Order: sequence, then C-alpha cells, then structure tokens
Amino acid sequence: MESRENETELRKGYYLIKSSSSSPSSSTHHHIIIIIIGAYGRAGKADKIGGVLRFIENSDIRLDLVFFNCLVDAYGRMGKFAEMKGVLELMEKKGFKPDKITYRTMVKAYRISGMTSHVKGLHGAVESVEYRTVSGVAGPLVILEKVKGPKYQEIVNIRLGDGTTRRGQVLEVDGEKAVVQVFEGTSGIDNKYTTVQFTGEVLKTPVSLDMLGRIFNGSGKPIDNGPPILPEAYLDISGSSINPSERTYPEEMIQTGISTIDVMNSIARGQKIPLFSAAGLPHNEIAAQICRQAGLVKRLEKSDNLLEDQEDDNFAIVFAAMGVNMETAQFFKRDFEENGSMERVTLFLNLANDPTIERIITPRIALTTAEYLAYECGKHVLVILTDMSSYADALREVSAAREEVPGRRGYPGYMYTDLATIYERAGRIEGRKGSITQIPILTMPNDDITHPTPDLTGYITEGQIYIDRQLHNRQIYPPINVLPSLSRLMKSAIGEGMTRRDHSDVSNQLYANYAIGKDVQAMKAVVGEEALSSEDLLYLEFLDKFERKFVAQGAYDTRNIFQSLDLAWTLLRIFPRELLHRIPAKTLDQFYSRDSTN
Repeated sequence: MESRENETELRKGYYLIKSSSSSPSSSTHHHIIIIIIGAYGRAGKADKIGGVLRFIENSDIRLDLVFFNCLVDAYGRMGKFAEMKGVLELMEKKGFKPDKITYRTMVKAYRISGMTSHVKGLHGAVESVEYRTVSGVAGPLVILEKVKGPKYQEIVNIRLGDGTTRRGQVLEVDGEKAVVQVFEGTSGIDNKYTTVQFTGEVLKTPVSLDMLGRIFNGSGKPIDNGPPILPEAYLDISGSSINPSERTYPEEMIQTGISTIDVMNSIARGQKIPLFSAAGLPHNEIAAQICRQAGLVKRLEKSDNLLEDQEDDNFAIVFAAMGVNMETAQFFKRDFEENGSMERVTLFLNLANDPTIERIITPRIALTTAEYLAYECGKHVLVILTDMSSYADALREVSAAREEVPGRRGYPGYMYTDLATIYERAGRIEGRKGSITQIPILTMPNDDITHPTPDLTGYITEGQIYIDRQLHNRQIYPPINVLPSLSRLMKSAIGEGMTRRDHSDVSNQLYANYAIGKDVQAMKAVVGEEALSSEDLLYLEFLDKFERKFVAQGAYDTRNIFQSLDLAWTLLRIFPRELLHRIPAKTLDQFYSRDSTN
C-alpha cells in the first residue's frame, strides 16, 4: 500500500465512512476500518491511525478482538511499543481479553526490533495452555489429566473437533487432574479432537443499565434479536461478599397489588421470601402478576392514602426462569411485552431443553445483574427466581456425576450452603440507595413441604407464601393460603409512616378470624349447621366472604394497600366490635364505623 494511488483510494474509503448516512455500525464499515488501519500500519503512518481512532470514539462502529489485534499489529510494525501497550490497556477498559494472536503479534514485533528481553514474559501467554488430555466424560462433567496449575472455579474454553466452542468451569482440582462442568452440555466432546484452554479467569458477566427491557438466555447472551449489550462492567457471577455490619435492616414495603400478600404477608425492601407451590398450580401466573403490578409505595402527608412512589423509575425487576418449557417462556415474554412492563424487566430464560448445568449459573447471573442495578444504579430491584426446584435438581445431577456421597433424597449434603449463596444476596447496604428483594418460586414434589428444597429454603429465607391446591380446585385465584404463610420482616415494612397505623392490627384480626372460621367449618362437618351458635355462623359467613372477596382477585385486578385494608375492614364489620379482640379501641373508633368508600 505504499503507492500514492492506493493511499488515495484508502482515503476515499475512510471519508466515505465519515460522510455516510447509513449506520456506521455496519459490518461493511467495520471491515473497511480494519483494512485502513492495517494499511496505515504497513505505511508507517501512526498519525493517520490516531485520526481513525478519534473518529471511532465518536461513532458507533463495533469494536471486537479482530479490530484490537489489527491495531496491535499496526503499531508493532512501526515499532510504536508504548502505543502497542496502550492498546492492551484500552482492551482491558473495553472488557476484551488478549488472545494468543494478540501475544504472538507482540512477540513478532519485539523480535523484529531485537527486543528479545520483552519476549520471555509473553511466552506463557502465547503458548497458553491448550490441552488435549480429556480422559473422561461423566454427565455434564469433563475430566482432564496432566494439567498445569488449574485453579478452582477457573473458566475454560473447550473447542470441539467441528470448531464449536463451549465454556466450562473448574469444579475440582487434584494435583494435575481437573474436573470441569460444561455449561452448554458435553455432547460431542471426545478425547481425540477436543482441546481445552484454561483462561485464568473466574466466570464474569457483562452488566449495563441497558439490560432493562432485554431478554437473555440462561448464560446471559441476548436472544431477543436486539443489538449487543455495551457492558459498563464485567462482574464475577458469584458476587462480592458483604460485610454483615454494612447491611441495613429491610424496611419499607414493596406493593404487589395482591391483597393476601400486601395486607397479611407484607414484603419489605431487601427481604427474601419464597413462594411454595406445586405442579399444576398457577405460580407462573402469580409471578407474572407480581411483575406487572409490583412497585414502591409512599405515604402522602396528612392522608391515609398510599400511592405509587413518585420515584417509580427507581424500581426494576430481574426475572430468571430455570428449566421452563417453551410455552411458559413464551407466556412470560408475551405477558411482559403486552402490558408494557417489559421496559423495567430484565428476563433470563433457561429452557427445559437447554443444558441442565446452565441452571446452576442462571440465578447467579441474574443476581449479579440485580446487584449492579441496585448498588451502582440506585434502583430497588425485585428478583424473581423460578423454579428453584429445577436448580436443586441440576445441583443433584452434578453431585451424582462427581460420585459424591448423597444426602437426603439424593441431594448433595452442601445444598443448604449452596442455596444460601443465592438467597443471601438479597438485602440493602448502608450508604447505597438501592435494594434487592428476592421472591424465589419453587414447586414441592407431591405437595410435600418437607422435601429438601422447600425445607432448606425455609431455614434460609424470611418467611414463605403458600399456594394451596384446595383453594385452586375451588377456582379461587390467587390460591394463597394465609394460615401457613408468613413474612418475618412484615413488622418493619408496615405501620404509621410506611403504610397505615391500623395495618398490623387488621392483619392480626384477619388471621385470628380466618383460623376460627376454619375450625368452625370442620366442626360443622361433624355436628351439622343446626348445632352451631349465632357467633359460629358469623365466623362461617366471614370465612366464605374472606375467600371469595379478599383472597380471590382477578389476574389483572390491582389493589393498592389502601384499597386492600378498606376491603378487610368491610369483612371485619360482619362482627360486632366486642368480637374484634385484636384491634385496640382507639383504632376501632377511627376505622370500624367509617364508610369504606372514603
């Protein structure tokens, strides 16, 4: 490209890009830019390359590893080693990691210039570490031998004989042996053509505020045909450990728009509270309804009303689905898009036909995204994880492949610790505006609440919301049974200054009357209605109306906390004042006699 004629043609291409009205991020422009940089490098015109870089900074031209390697080659040819190192710093800033081509290009440039002392430090990177020592495959695991210095949780790149690449993570190290779990499955991996490269890095995921409104697969790759995410940071999916003394106690309420949750099992910002469901129950519909309706609440001055927080832009939802079928995935995507809530939702989908092992990283990628939105962007994030039973089954599959001693029902003995690494990432941090609230959803096999997954989840989390099959069979939606449900942090999220002063008393009275009504209903089945007292009949009337009017609620029926409390008072007025033992007289004076329409 040393002739003046060719350089003129090069300039024409460069200025054509600068003046083009078409998208500057097109692959054609990207290709032309690489040709221009290579040509200027061969011509020794560093100043011209600088001009191209300044132009790129103000454009949307796509940057990739090919572009950076071309830049390293151009500066290396000219002996501009300071600029060459500057490219490496720029790569790190943009989230790109040098590959073997990058280092080989640098070695070649140093050797041509006689700077052999610089070559030694690059040999390890150039010759990194591609092994063809696969000794076995067991389920989602690959066993490697004769590996130098493998590290626990190190990410590896696995290249198959057909050229496809998969990612894996080191699970176990024993001398020169390493056990790697493969995220995309082990089908097609052999010991003849498969090569494995150790990266020296832990698994990180790109995060950005632009992830809101986008749909990703279980590995965090966009699947909505949208543009690539421009990462603002790369974060370890295992999260950062939080000093317990820096945690802030969860306070203030997240309003779901569902009366049984908001009034009787209020959720505080920063709380972790699971939904216990079972096969055939509408937990997916409830999860979608919470996503549609959930928001922050704020008490107005000198008023009992509660409205959505005026800083509603600070609320976001991260939804991770694990092991769901295509129909369920389409339901969530369609529901979020049709009701307009998609713009504040980040959706991660691991389908039932995706590799099982991917389910282990899906909730961690979702929570890493939530931590960035909460602690760096100041948002109050609601994280919904469904179905945690699929996650536990994936954990059991890996444990069985590693031939570990099984625990209860075949689940690994460390499942409690593993679940805690997910659930304990909810909370609030002192000095940070945002919060992370978790609602994991799990299906109990055979409706068994003593199953290891719900059993261990209950130990870690701060309550539970129980979805009941009997209510569902009676066509009551949402079929939430309030008696076994509990929110341990409810007291810190409600009351005067946060919801309304009567909230706690109304909740206690509803619990008491509903429990008595259930006892009377059981007694009626034995002795008959004629043997019941007039007081017993009041409890039966309350029981019926409570389930039909308070528990039952349309899937698109949003009730704010003020409306739900007024509805509760309407039901409590079935009883004379003297039977409302759990509500103080002062509260009764204010709320018992007033019209619920006020």
